[in-house]
Amino acid sequence: MTRVGVEQSLSNISAALREKGYDVVDLKQETDAQGCDCCVVTGIDSNVMGMQDTVTKGPVIEANGMTAEEVCRQVDQRFGK
Repeated sequence: MTRVGVEQSLSNISAALREKGYDVVDLKQETDAQGCDCCVVTGIDSNVMGMQDTVTKGPVIEANGMTAEEVCRQVDQRFGK
């Protein structure tokens, strides 16, 4: 099962991904992203300090300005659902 980390404030996206059968993990801290195939973030505080540390090798989807359906579609495209 594809494991998707979703920033805690994006509860509507978490619910939509769960409905589609994804294993959704709330991203409360950096270590929560470990083991995730993909992460969905707001993008609001994206790389404020210019740091390049990555915890996951999977794609990171910036959900800023996107609907839950659009985010689900992007995850589906990346993981072939």
